[in-house]
Amino acid sequence: MDRITLGNEEFEGRNNAYVLADDETDELALVDTGVATDDIRTDLRDGLAERGYEFADVDDIVLTHFHVDHAGLAGEIQREGGATVYVHEADAPLIEQDEAAVAALEDRREELLEEWGLPEEPRDELRSFLEGAAHIEGPPAKPTPIEDGTVLEVGGRTLETVHAPGHAAGLCCFEIEEGASTDGTASEAFVGDTVLPVYTPNVGGADVRVDRPLEKYAETLRSFIDREYDRVWPGHRDPIEDPSERAGTILEHHRERTGNVLDVLEEHGPADAWTVSAHLFGDLEGIHIVHGPGEAYAHLDHLRHEGVLEYDDGEYRLLERPTDLEALV
Repeated sequence: MDRITLGNEEFEGRNNAYVLADDETDELALVDTGVATDDIRTDLRDGLAERGYEFADVDDIVLTHFHVDHAGLAGEIQREGGATVYVHEADAPLIEQDEAAVAALEDRREELLEEWGLPEEPRDELRSFLEGAAHIEGPPAKPTPIEDGTVLEVGGRTLETVHAPGHAAGLCCFEIEEGASTDGTASEAFVGDTVLPVYTPNVGGADVRVDRPLEKYAETLRSFIDREYDRVWPGHRDPIEDPSERAGTILEHHRERTGNVLDVLEEHGPADAWTVSAHLFGDLEGIHIVHGPGEAYAHLDHLRHEGVLEYDDGEYRLLERPTDLEALV
């Protein structure tokens, strides 16, 4: 797979932009674009130039989700050559930077910061970080919304959309039809941040729009495992050669974290998400000020829905510790 490796100091490191080119039809597509910073813009322009292309030559952009480290340059590329930008319908308003959608996201974040019990100082630090990072978002794009099952013909490839919510409401994998196994199932896919080779994708804080984020992500991982891909191409770092095993490892990580959350409540008594986060992750800065308590919240909220915890006056209280975490997550 032809990929351009992009630097990324803002988030989880080394983004990938995948280049799909059809020499016969001269069609060119990108899967994800990286953040809209000068360094990354140069990385992407230089990578395309090495292949004989420029931004204006891009016909299609397929976005795995709305996060700026995957979509930041989409609007700029579209402006230069009129590329069609595909993204799941749940994320399309944010790619378009629709004022109502952006305001709803920000309002929801503020509601949750209050609910999670964040003191004013880290809230202010987070707001300052987000305001300071606004420039990496890039100009808006005019997206073409897609949904689960949408088939795209781009860059000489056939990609089938597989909705994979959890880390983000509109996160999608794109199965590569040309890599189909003998039984007709896709053997390879672009997966964005559904699974990553090093980090465990954040749930709860990465997209505050997602209701019951841990439940949704666990369902996504189980479905991903069942698809039995031979290889997948993530949004960060190197390809994953054992995708189902990696997804299973991430699922087990969340079971262990569930146990860690229960340990905190058992040892320290009722607590809000910020307090649980402090026990799990210690001091936080930058984007992790929302990712940390968001992750704690995802687990606390899931345990509440499963009847393990009681939520009252901003705090979660352990009712009875379960013995089978696998049955919960």
